[in-house]
Amino acid sequence: MIPFSPPRIDQKIIDEVVAALQSGWITTGPRTKKFEKKIAEYSGVQKVLCLNSATAGLEIMLRWFGVQEGDEVILPAYTYSATANVVIHCGAKPVLVDVNANDFNISLQRIADAITPNTKVIMPVDIGGMPCDYDSIMNLAKGSSSLFKAENEVQKKLGRILVLCDTAHSIGAIYNDRKVGGDVDASVFSFHAVKNLTTGEGGAVCLNLPAPFSNEEIYQVLCIKSLHGQNKDALAKMQKGSWEYDVVEAGYKWNMPDILAAIGLVELERYDLETLPRRKEIFNQYIAHFSKKEWAQLPVFNNNNSESSYHLFLLRIKNISEEQRNKIIQLISDKDVSVNVHFKPLPLLSFYKSLGYKMEDYPISYDNYAREISLPVYFNLSNDQVNFVSQVVVESVEKILSGT
Repeated sequence: MIPFSPPRIDQKIIDEVVAALQSGWITTGPRTKKFEKKIAEYSGVQKVLCLNSATAGLEIMLRWFGVQEGDEVILPAYTYSATANVVIHCGAKPVLVDVNANDFNISLQRIADAITPNTKVIMPVDIGGMPCDYDSIMNLAKGSSSLFKAENEVQKKLGRILVLCDTAHSIGAIYNDRKVGGDVDASVFSFHAVKNLTTGEGGAVCLNLPAPFSNEEIYQVLCIKSLHGQNKDALAKMQKGSWEYDVVEAGYKWNMPDILAAIGLVELERYDLETLPRRKEIFNQYIAHFSKKEWAQLPVFNNNNSESSYHLFLLRIKNISEEQRNKIIQLISDKDVSVNVHFKPLPLLSFYKSLGYKMEDYPISYDNYAREISLPVYFNLSNDQVNFVSQVVVESVEKILSGT
């Protein structure tokens, strides 16, 4: 059985987790703070806040910006539900727009068409780890400032739409010759179990707000929001004579514990040296196999100014139906190869259907979804296994295409 995306759990990870357990700090403590600093250095941003999920990271930024009922947040119809769910949590309206036909990412033209005086946030998503066109999206946000209606002091201070990027897939990706993270107002990485860099569960907010904002001050505010509105975390309270604390708002329980940060510190240390190169090798092997096939539409993983994090190999089969795609997946699964689909567009999900979103309004999203199969990509996937996966995919596709 070839799994889809198991985490890399080796002795280095085990030793670091054991060290965290034996240190006396298993909740948010020195390892989490160190991990935040290391991610900030890696991504080239001033401040990073680590949390228990990327979902928490997206929601905490929406709440910091004061997104509420009556507000609109623009995001792609082609994304995981978490991107839209956080907007619903805030009482606001997810404004879904269609995506590009080549790289799965949000359409600039559709963003421009969707901006209204109620738009508070644009939330692009780097599908599969391929960066969106951040510069153009930022220009759209800045160019729409005359429409922007500020409802609180933070919004007045920014004076325009906030650009909050769901970079769950793209840590280590390249945009304009630098690591992704500092290209928009805030970016949020995911460290879920199936991600390139995992902490089991977890996420990180990269803060890049422009002057006159202080990203250090925003970080302090977010720390309070992420821990029940308490003005001291456990680490601060453990200093001599510093037991006393206050609760200044009804916050949330979103902090990352040191046990998870311990995994992340090992993962980050070897990310550029081991993880990304191996994932790129696997991509190149798949490209070598499928580039010979007329029916294969290969994923976009680099262009003039961007390079993917090689998170998902999003293979599309030309000129097939959703039903045919599903039959292909069944044949592949019958050979004990695990594949996936990324993602079911939001209008296909029962909850978003119930809100009135219709799949026919997003034809490119549906076409991308209906023909897409995600192939296994992970560090311990051997070359022989990649070759076997490729062979099984080719046989399965061609069997369905031939009608046999």
